[in-house]
Order: sequence, then C-alpha cells, then structure tokens
Amino acid sequence: MSFLTVAFAALFYAATLLLVVGLARRIALYWKTPAPLKIPTTPAPVTQGGVVLRMFREVVFFESLFKSTKWTWVFGWMFHMALFAVLFRHLRYFQDPVWGVVTWVGPLFKYLAFAMIIGLLGLWARRLFVDRVRYISAPSDHLMLLLLLLIGVSGAMTTFVAHTDVVAVKAFFRSLMTFNFSDMPNLPSDPFIVVHLLLVALLMIIFPISKLLHAPGVFFSPTRNQIDNPREQRHIADWARKLEQ
Repeated sequence: MSFLTVAFAALFYAATLLLVVGLARRIALYWKTPAPLKIPTTPAPVTQGGVVLRMFREVVFFESLFKSTKWTWVFGWMFHMALFAVLFRHLRYFQDPVWGVVTWVGPLFKYLAFAMIIGLLGLWARRLFVDRVRYISAPSDHLMLLLLLLIGVSGAMTTFVAHTDVVAVKAFFRSLMTFNFSDMPNLPSDPFIVVHLLLVALLMIIFPISKLLHAPGVFFSPTRNQIDNPREQRHIADWARKLEQ
C-alpha cells in the first residue's frame, strides 16, 4: 500500500468524522435555539401544510431569491442543481451494485459539471462587480467560491482531460467504507484526482464552520418555517413557557 493511499485514507476518515460531528453539533444548536417571536416573512402560509409547501419551493426553486434578483437566482439555482446532479452521479463510487438510475443518468449528468462551474463563476462575478455585494463580501466568501470552483474544475479534468482509473478510486472508497484494509488498492496518483480529493477533504473539514451551513440552516429559519397565525394562537418560546410556570 503506497504512502499516498495511507495518507488519503487517514485524511478522509478524519474529514468524515469532523464533518459528521461538526454538522450534528450545529444542527443540535439550531434545534435548541429559541424563536421568541412570530416572524414569518409575509405573505406567509397559515397552515402547517402551507409551510411544508413553502419550504419545498424555497429549497428546490429558491423562490425568495427569484423574487429578489433574477440574475443571482439564475447562477445560484444553476450551481446548486448541477451540484446535486453531480453528487448523485458520484453515488456510483460508493455502491455495489450501482442503482440502475445512477447508471442511466451518469453519461448525461457528467456534463452538468460545466453548469456547476458556470454558476460558480456567475456568483463570483456578482461578488466582484456588484458594488453593494462587494462591500459586504469577506475574504472567506471569495475563498469558499474559489474552493468550490477548483473542486469543480479538477473533477471535470479527471473526466474530460486526463481520465483517471475510476475502478481503483471506487475500490479505494469501498474499502474505506467497509474498513477492508487488506484488499485496499492503491489510490491513483494522477495529479487531477489527487488535487480533487484533497480539495474535497478540505471542504468536508471546513463545512461545519463555514457559511455553507445555510444548507441545513434554511430548515430552521423562523422566517420560513413558522405558521402565520399570531391572532389565532399565542406564540411562546419554550424558555418563556418555563418562566410562566
């Protein structure tokens, strides 16, 4: 087993642990944070079913962003949907046998890497050239976009420029998942796949402390997940209810 294989095995175990634990802690914090006020963004649904439908439109179609700014919506929706498709295609590296639908959409979804890159370039251009957005952009915002862009470009390179041994890559990750170190093959040493995996591990490590937490955080936003019924039902946070008792 090569040094590169051992190093990346240790790196991905550490990155996965940090991602899972960090994300679990953040979600637990979101869950416990009280919402003392009734603050749904109006017009808001007046039933629980309406809230579910609103959250679906927000998560899938980015409804509020569409109403706010069409250009940002175009690039943002393009990036997120392409990212979802690319991640779905990556399931083939962790499944044996691979789901039929993953095999079927794989040849098409690989081209969505370009849509992901275009979306990221559009979002980055927004931070660079729109005055009001550039003013509130921190260095971390640019670095995060750069990291995602490099992941997309390096991944596309392994598919369209310098083909890597995907069979060996899959066997490597399957061995990691099953803790089968005796049969673990050496990870390909192609520069693009090494850079790609290194950047993915870095993203996994910093995800729980980055602004990318808006992914799970949107489900805990009181402006989106609350029912607009302040006249019908008094809203009392749990900590305030305990004080009343």
